Amino acid sequence: MKKISSLKSFGILVLVLGLFAGCASTPEPAVDDNERLAAEAIAAAQSAIEEAAALGAEWRDAQAVLDEAKAAYEAADYPTAIELANKAEAMARQAIADAQVPEEPAAPTTASYEVVAGDNLWDISGKSSVYGDPYSWPLIYKANKAKINDADLIYPGQVFDYEISPSAGDVEAAVNHAKTRGAWSVGSVEASDEAYLAR
Repeated sequence: MKKISSLKSFGILVLVLGLFAGCASTPEPAVDDNERLAAEAIAAAQSAIEEAAALGAEWRDAQAVLDEAKAAYEAADYPTAIELANKAEAMARQAIADAQVPEEPAAPTTASYEVVAGDNLWDISGKSSVYGDPYSWPLIYKANKAKINDADLIYPGQVFDYEISPSAGDVEAAVNHAKTRGAWSVGSVEASDEAYLAR
């Protein structure tokens, strides 16, 4: 009877120790789980890279990082494979997001002016809405040389395009021409105008 009681006590002790040991330890993820997680991360990254490529928005290093993840996977370094695959996917997702942001329309570089009765290039150029400087009239003349036969003869209804922000060099050349043009007459093209247009 004493022997059975001792065996029961021993059995209870083993059971309690087993429970205590089981509760005290945290089970490690199985290698198969890490391998599976790495494979899933690599597949997700590959999908994101392909999606970015379809939008023409490949991130130049995403594929290289994914290749490193695949190499880590082949070497059974699953934590590194997961980390690199997640990084590659994040790069691709950012490229996709950037590609989907609408581009702001470019600011216009030219404007137009419609000639009214009494206008001349000097007055048009002097308007604050155009150049605010009458000596800049050769800029309008040069930009519209296909529409203007004689710089001194323009007509109501003509529409002239002009550059909104011409370069400093172009402005200097125009002002210099306006100041040194020489004698002019309506109905003929002056040699100095032809020389200016040829530059």
